[in-house]
Amino acid sequence: MLDFFTIFSKGGIVLWCFQGAGVTESFTGPVNALIRSVILQERSGNNSFTHEALSLKYKLDNEFELIFVVGFQKILTLTYVDKFIDDVQLHFRDRYKNELEQKGALKLLNNNFEFEDDFKILLREAEESSKARSHAPMRTFKESEKSQKTVKSMIETKGGVKGKEQGGKKNKNTKKEAPAAEPAKLDQGKSTSSGQKMVENGNQGLTSEEVIQKNREEFFRKRMATTTEKAGKSPKPQKPREKQMRIWEMGGSSTKNLDYSESNGGSSPNGGEQNLEAQNDPGMQVSSMEGDLLPVDYESSEEEEMEEEERVVVNETRRASSKKGGSFGGMFGMLKGLVGSKSLTREDMEPVLEKMRDHLIAKNVAADISSQLCDSVAKKLEGKVMGTFTTVTSTVKQALQDSLVQILQPKRRVDILRDVMEAQSQRRPFVITFCGVNGVGKSTNLAKISFWLIENGFTVLIAACDTFRAGAVEQLRTHQRRLNSLHPPEQHGGRPVVQLYEKGYGKDAAGIAMEAIAYARNQGFDVVLVDTAGRMQDNAPLMTALAKLIAVNMPDLVLFVGEALVGNEAVDQLVKFNQALADHSMSDKPRLIDGIVLTKFDTIDDKVGAAISMTYITGQPIVFVGTGQTYNDLRSLNARAVVGALMKA
Repeated sequence: MLDFFTIFSKGGIVLWCFQGAGVTESFTGPVNALIRSVILQERSGNNSFTHEALSLKYKLDNEFELIFVVGFQKILTLTYVDKFIDDVQLHFRDRYKNELEQKGALKLLNNNFEFEDDFKILLREAEESSKARSHAPMRTFKESEKSQKTVKSMIETKGGVKGKEQGGKKNKNTKKEAPAAEPAKLDQGKSTSSGQKMVENGNQGLTSEEVIQKNREEFFRKRMATTTEKAGKSPKPQKPREKQMRIWEMGGSSTKNLDYSESNGGSSPNGGEQNLEAQNDPGMQVSSMEGDLLPVDYESSEEEEMEEEERVVVNETRRASSKKGGSFGGMFGMLKGLVGSKSLTREDMEPVLEKMRDHLIAKNVAADISSQLCDSVAKKLEGKVMGTFTTVTSTVKQALQDSLVQILQPKRRVDILRDVMEAQSQRRPFVITFCGVNGVGKSTNLAKISFWLIENGFTVLIAACDTFRAGAVEQLRTHQRRLNSLHPPEQHGGRPVVQLYEKGYGKDAAGIAMEAIAYARNQGFDVVLVDTAGRMQDNAPLMTALAKLIAVNMPDLVLFVGEALVGNEAVDQLVKFNQALADHSMSDKPRLIDGIVLTKFDTIDDKVGAAISMTYITGQPIVFVGTGQTYNDLRSLNARAVVGALMKA
């Protein structure tokens, strides 16, 4: 039933392995895929992993740094695997600990570890117990709870409620009609004589109309009394606060400060010199972006936060110990909270993880991903021995911080300048396609990336494949004109460094992209940037058109442009974009999203959770970060700065 079972250390040394009968393929491929995609990427929240036709389940032993992996065909439903892997872990770690103490690490690694007999016994017991459970006899109808219910009992249950209501009404009526001499006769004669005398709430000798009139007057009298009381208690209405005049920082409070006519070039003889100063002013010009992009910078006082966290923990331990009484008990309690040499359990970490989960959600990380991250950290730390003078809070926080940095670190090389130079050597253009939902800044960030590429000496062709939105082509034409004014053709041998390839509106976007790439190849352009129409992830026709554009033209890089403002929506967008590209692709290995452009990063302060959500879902790196509205506002991602902002309280 099992294809393989292997036990190896976190250093990569295989301590013991088992391969099922009739299995010829090596298990190194699936296990390496598990290590690469799950363990190294800090995605161990779920203990199962699927690789081709195999389903893998694993368990971490953090005390001895061991990993237990079992593999079986995913079409099989083996209910005993979870309990079996726990039993194997308990038996193996006891044997491993004894052998380690007796022989030492070197002798243990040189000799074969004998565990096959124990493994077969455990496997036989697990299979027999699952068979015994699967053949459990079905309960008879008499043994079921349904047999206890009869039609009569159900009718009584439903009718009992109604009967109580009716009985209650009858009892109420009988109470009201108790002083009457003949209540039955009054009920019978109600339809014939409306003017008969009735007794109700002590109103003897009154007709029904008079009783109604009396009750109405009483109601109005009470209502008027309550309104007068409320009016007397209510405070006097305050005057509305007048709107204050806004004083702008640069403007001042007087109109003289706003008069710039004297300093204008037209009215002063030194106007030409002042215009030159304005041209030389770095605030009026875009600065050079030659070379690699600057990383996103974020000022974070991590040491102060850690000290504050430690103070909070110490204070909590002092308060808890002072309640128990005694100065000696207080000091002992504080030391007990700090001193390590203790194995962490899930119960110890649960309060801290709950706070961390809420903190991540507050920082805009998607709720599901926050839970998965905390579960991954719990599995990573469970059973691990704490260091001396460390608290549970600081240990969990440090582990979560390391996991977040690991997630944001790209798992493959991201060097666009080097890739463009490699494409140059092959005499073909490097093609980048931008996709995303509406209004996230695809065209604006495409222009920023164009400026960065021009600064590094490359020529750019922009393909206007947004043939749907009104004004999309004109927006790109404006960017082209401005970029060419910043880099005049006279400085580049009379050839414009940026050109726009457009065919108007209402045309096939895939065909325009294909023509643009062919034109760039013939004219010797270095980079082709393909701008696509914004589309919602649920719009099936537009998602099909995007998948067609990518499948037909096979760009070198597919970048998803997403806002830093989104929270849970980022997960839905990326999952559905990737799913649409996979579903509508014509090849067995479809092109999916290769990287992410994170825009509007300057608007979110320290709520940087969207970066974690997007990277965690796709497993792809954040290539560019947009931090403003000028051509210079383009950065690369600094993982530690983002994590520092995320962990800041």
